[in-house]
Amino acid sequence: MRETLKKPPKLAADTLRVIPLGGHGDIGRNMSCFEINSQLLFIDCGVLFPSDDQPGVDLILPGLHLIEDRLDQVQALVLTHGHEDHIGAVPYLLRRRPDLPVYGSRLTLALVQAKLREHRVGQTNLHEVAEGDRVQAGEFNLEFFAVNHSIPDALAVALRTKAGSVLHTGDFKMDQLPLDHRLTDLRGFARLGEEGLDLFMPDSTNADTPGFTTGEREIEPAMERVFAQADKKLIVACFASHVHRVQQVMDAAARHRRKVVYVGRSMLRNMTVARELGFLRVPENTLIELKQIENYRDDEVVIISTGSQGEPLSALSRISNHEHPVITAGPGDVVLLASSLIPGNENSVYRVINALIRNGVNVVHKGNALVHVSGHASAGELLYCYNLLTPKNVLPVHGEARHLIANAKLAISTGVPPERTFAVEDGAVIDLAKGVARQVGQLECGYIFVDGLTEGEIGDAELTDRKILGEEGFITVIAVVNLHSAELVSGPDIHARGFAEDDSVFDEIRPELAAALRRSLADGADDTYVLQQLLRRLIGRWVNNNFRRRPMILPIVVAS
Repeated sequence: MRETLKKPPKLAADTLRVIPLGGHGDIGRNMSCFEINSQLLFIDCGVLFPSDDQPGVDLILPGLHLIEDRLDQVQALVLTHGHEDHIGAVPYLLRRRPDLPVYGSRLTLALVQAKLREHRVGQTNLHEVAEGDRVQAGEFNLEFFAVNHSIPDALAVALRTKAGSVLHTGDFKMDQLPLDHRLTDLRGFARLGEEGLDLFMPDSTNADTPGFTTGEREIEPAMERVFAQADKKLIVACFASHVHRVQQVMDAAARHRRKVVYVGRSMLRNMTVARELGFLRVPENTLIELKQIENYRDDEVVIISTGSQGEPLSALSRISNHEHPVITAGPGDVVLLASSLIPGNENSVYRVINALIRNGVNVVHKGNALVHVSGHASAGELLYCYNLLTPKNVLPVHGEARHLIANAKLAISTGVPPERTFAVEDGAVIDLAKGVARQVGQLECGYIFVDGLTEGEIGDAELTDRKILGEEGFITVIAVVNLHSAELVSGPDIHARGFAEDDSVFDEIRPELAAALRRSLADGADDTYVLQQLLRRLIGRWVNNNFRRRPMILPIVVAS
């Protein structure tokens, strides 16, 4: 699968170039770039959440640097659905080009708008589309198809260009009894196949799982048992955008006469949006606010929480560590993890599970009960699609290497030639012309880390320092003063480990620190401890305002 770097040739006229900018090798940061006749189009723009060996990193963005100097040529961004790994990086893209036309379904755009408000990104150009709609975006004719997923209002998108036709599924499965009665549009897929499909880009997340993905309704008996047997506090953790799962919990809570409270900012935001748009039905007198929870017994409430992936700052992690200001979990309480494990998060999740169990909590999860089903098509569904569409070329998307390769093998088993099947990693350059696709290059598509308010690459040395020194890094500030003459003799000198690779980042704050020391000395300060606290306060405030970070700060003031 791994290719050495190779600069692609100049793109020929009427040839479609496809470059995955994320999602090929990771479960996350999904983004694909299409180019024809000097016009570009993006599908999805998501984030990847950091693993344990990336301390202090908040988010990881797709390879936006590869197209940074060509944003004026982008005709549109198309969003397939509202999960973070598909929309989480939209604010970072729109900061670079606020007027970029963005197409998505009603729920997807509502979630994006809420996210943009949080990031204070304005002047947006959002366009609502639905299944069956067709849109012309420059050289790209777009058609949208309903697909079933673990979030409502998901779409697949077909691109028709002078070079040929493409179907990008986004995330999908083929649940035959979906909770929202919205089936994957297999008739539309069949029509595309009859027209002749030049390139198929299917979801790969479950490609190495045999058979068909279990339907959402299948978890209801296990969930019902959990509710029936829980006689104390019940906490359900799931993805903050998993509207279908929250609906199931909401309905079970109403049957068992429990009030529901959301815990976690993203959960509250997303479910408020989903309810306002009619995608989430809340039974009357069921939902309460967190501050009201003390008015009810433990067995009268169910808490729907974020943190199913063990995120350190999530509500569930804080509950497991006795750090949540309102909610505790102890002997006899039940925590239901109604989600799957994203690869790379296993250690974090089991850390939370172990902490809860040590506290006497009964933890129910996918490993010991049928309390979660996937939102992605398994091998049987993918084979069905290959046979329905009979694509000429296949570029699997969304998955680690094992998923992409498994998907490619499925395509080959249905008759797609091996040389027309591309299990490639991020940065691969695939050209399509006259019904034939081939890989013509490989670009470096490294990680872009978001770290507080900073955005860019973090080197291996800095990540190693962070593991040793703590997630936020370490800053030392050293100054020499003469207390008798009230003078600053030297400094302040500032050095960092695990915070920034270059100490020049502190050039802005050094003069301010020096001036503050001189003022304090002139005002009669004669205690090095007081001066050290002054330095700690000033640089701590500056770091927080400029980087949203909280490194360990060690100020040292030496009296000469």
